[in-house]
Amino acid sequence: MGSADQSFLKNRYWILRHGKSIPNQRGLIVSSLQNGILEEYQLASDGVHQARLAGESFLKELKQEGIGLENVRICYSPFSRTSHTARVVASVLNIPFEGPQCKAIEDIRERFFGLSYELKSHDKYPEIWALDDQDPFMPPEGGESVADVVTRLARALALMESEFQECAVLVVSHGDPLQILQTIVDAAEKHESTPQNDLTSRIEAIKVPSVLSKHRQFGLDTGELRQLA
Repeated sequence: MGSADQSFLKNRYWILRHGKSIPNQRGLIVSSLQNGILEEYQLASDGVHQARLAGESFLKELKQEGIGLENVRICYSPFSRTSHTARVVASVLNIPFEGPQCKAIEDIRERFFGLSYELKSHDKYPEIWALDDQDPFMPPEGGESVADVVTRLARALALMESEFQECAVLVVSHGDPLQILQTIVDAAEKHESTPQNDLTSRIEAIKVPSVLSKHRQFGLDTGELRQLA
């Protein structure tokens, strides 16, 4: 995705899917906030290595773009696997993780797939993807639909846009939310400007099944860094 229209996004954004986690290693779905924040579900050793490599890649890109570290912000999901990833990246960048440049944002947390999938095998994911293809506004039982996640990602993006000015923002999150975030930013960039031309209006305009059902095409591997806008 190319650089966004200045009237659309004020900051530059990169996204990073968390490194390989213990749930990834064990083949478990851990999508509830209650479970997700537990330390037992943080990064596996391979994931720590992936996070370090991602941090090094991000640092290299920042230098190539001429962006100073004082203009970097790291926003991360409060799940242990994402906060662990963000902490490793912050260490690589020599940015204090507990300082003002790093911020946990609950709205970029993992998509909750419902209790019927929680702590179950990853083999059940295709059932959810099939539902998304049919209707991205239909949630798995007790869980969140793609459209539900769009709503909170739009809030998160609006928050980052209001709090940061001309910063390089690294969003550390999860597979589904980052796929969905890429989908809506890509579509919003291409959407014809509205009279209001604000972030909320643009995202609402593209919040339709034909757009949201395509989120799987923006998949990320664990530890994968990508420029968003």
